[in-house]
Amino acid sequence: MLVYDDFDHRSQARWMSYVMYFHRVNYRSPVINTDRLGFRISHGTDSQTSAGGEPANGPVRLLAGSSMAMGIGATCDQATLASRLWTTHAPSRPWLNFAGRSHSSAQELLLFLFYRHLLPPVEEIVILSGLNNLALARLPASQRGDDGAFFNCGDYFGQMDKLKSQFRTHHFGSGGQQTGGDEPVRPLQVRIADAAALTIRHLESWKQLCAGTDTRITFVLQPLATWVRETAAPQERRLFDELDKISNFWELFGDIATRETARRYAELLQLGCEKIDVNFLDINPLLANSAADDSWLYVNRAHMTDYGLDLVAQLLARELDLSR
Repeated sequence: MLVYDDFDHRSQARWMSYVMYFHRVNYRSPVINTDRLGFRISHGTDSQTSAGGEPANGPVRLLAGSSMAMGIGATCDQATLASRLWTTHAPSRPWLNFAGRSHSSAQELLLFLFYRHLLPPVEEIVILSGLNNLALARLPASQRGDDGAFFNCGDYFGQMDKLKSQFRTHHFGSGGQQTGGDEPVRPLQVRIADAAALTIRHLESWKQLCAGTDTRITFVLQPLATWVRETAAPQERRLFDELDKISNFWELFGDIATRETARRYAELLQLGCEKIDVNFLDINPLLANSAADDSWLYVNRAHMTDYGLDLVAQLLARELDLSR
């Protein structure tokens, strides 16, 4: 995880037009490697590829989403979901890692919009996501805007306010954007509904971008540790206890970390996906039924071990019939 801390260090942030931020380019380490555009490299049995690398021959499959899909927690590129699918569980086509660290559904969509021209025909898109939209729904309206908030948006809006203040003069009337600093956090049920609606709206745009193709799109609600099981494995408990000493996870995210929240969220996402004819899978209960109680799945509550990622890849291949 120290390598991921270096990879994602704020001092090395790569700011990117419209998407706001993306991964460092041409990053090299034994743990994570990226191409000229910042996409993580994925591995097959005897080859490797990436969205910004040499185009694959023939159709490909995309694994999109945020940091779990990107593979934070994996000990190497070969252990990520895209690589495990390509190498072992669904090897008939190359899998490209198209995920973005800490991205919202809007950023995931923009990434595809901006780079789809580099891709050969895409047979399958699996979007493993959902947590970030729900987490960001607690932010004030001034930061959420029309398309949802993004991580570190408080810093962005703060700097923009400073810039505006340099040019501020007296005008007749007023109408500036409110900071929302004292705005109370909205009720949980409202946040769940808004996060689901935003996700579905952006999924509909994914579908429209793929109109006229044979691409199948599936949205998979990502597995959060507390959504999968209430009692952590022994190794996880030790890690979680240490992380809780230096973070405010429960203060910020305690109400969305329950299995009841996951159930409500999944229900709304499934209903929305049915309306727009996009496949939906909640992998949380499947993972709960497949993993032994003492199996070490998570390095923190949002990111998985190599074993956990491989188990998720197995479940994706089975439930979505990706082995065909």
